[in-house]
Amino acid sequence: MRRSVAVNTRLLIKNRLEGIGWFGHETLSRITTAHPEVDFHFFFDRPFDQQFIYGSNVTGHVIFPQARHPFLYYLWFEWSVKSKLDELKPDLFLSIDGLLSLRSSVPQISVIHDINFEHYPDYLPLLTRWYHLHYFKKFAQKANQIVTVSEFSKTDIQKQYGIEAEKINVIYNGASPLFKPVSADTKKHTQEKYSQGTPYLIYVGALQPRKNIGRLLHAFDAYKKESNSNVKLLLTGEKKWWSPEQEQLFSSLAYKEDVAFTGRLDQAELATVMASAEGLTYVSVFEGFGIPILEAMKCEIPVLTSNVSSMPEVGGKAAVYCDPWNVESITLGIHDLLDASKRGERIEKGRMQREKFSWDKTAEALWKSMERVMDRG
Repeated sequence: MRRSVAVNTRLLIKNRLEGIGWFGHETLSRITTAHPEVDFHFFFDRPFDQQFIYGSNVTGHVIFPQARHPFLYYLWFEWSVKSKLDELKPDLFLSIDGLLSLRSSVPQISVIHDINFEHYPDYLPLLTRWYHLHYFKKFAQKANQIVTVSEFSKTDIQKQYGIEAEKINVIYNGASPLFKPVSADTKKHTQEKYSQGTPYLIYVGALQPRKNIGRLLHAFDAYKKESNSNVKLLLTGEKKWWSPEQEQLFSSLAYKEDVAFTGRLDQAELATVMASAEGLTYVSVFEGFGIPILEAMKCEIPVLTSNVSSMPEVGGKAAVYCDPWNVESITLGIHDLLDASKRGERIEKGRMQREKFSWDKTAEALWKSMERVMDRG
């Protein structure tokens, strides 16, 4: 008898994949292809693109309403998804964003990438904050298996929710093969396009409070004053969380003309822009993994990142570390990052560190977790 797996794929949206969406795309494309003997039912909350139907063993279902608000999350998972699970009777429900159907009796795996909202709830809108703080512990307790992306996150989930270690499986993220070194000509052309032909540092990610953009800008400004360098700073990502306070901070910078906002870039362009940078500045205050650190190592550029949460786990001995709460520490980190005498050594250490991570390994480990839950019934 063929097995069947239902999957929450509501974050697989064409041209709008974020971290969790990429995790889903990279793992599910591999798993569904590797296991044609299994029927997969993908649950979308809006019309979906055929690029996410990875084979003849994948069936897409549009389930309403669109789950883009805490009240609608509840309706979607507890009523619409539950009803579809009752109809299909799959052997497993996999949720790549951590949200489960508490009312369903189907065995479930929750992929909880991190629980940053437990530590920094004020970074979320009020209703979203309430939903996460109220339900994620319930989801963790409901899950037959929890998958998370770092040992740090595993320990955090254990402590916050009282979950036994055996129930949590650590599966690292990977990075796309698009992230790789570029030629000198490509680097020159990219710098001409984005930074008036001068070297630049890059930040990758949404411009939200947890990413610590304000302190990074202060530190970059201080570095410019101290070094007289012509290096610029490129901030890639949507300004979804950009606030009047951040705009005021930016306006106060002495070297704001050396800061450029690229907006959201597609993955191929982002890979080229990253590989053309002098280094990555990724000084978030909290991460469950931090995929840009790995992407930078694959591009063979040095990395400055934070000495907290999961980031030392991903950066290993290859990265430069700083205290994300201390502007002076970040400034010193930028000086160290751009030390030409250490660049070659850091790139070589990055080559070694990146070998620990790949989407093939991620997909294989996720499938093993899925098999274990299905085998237990």
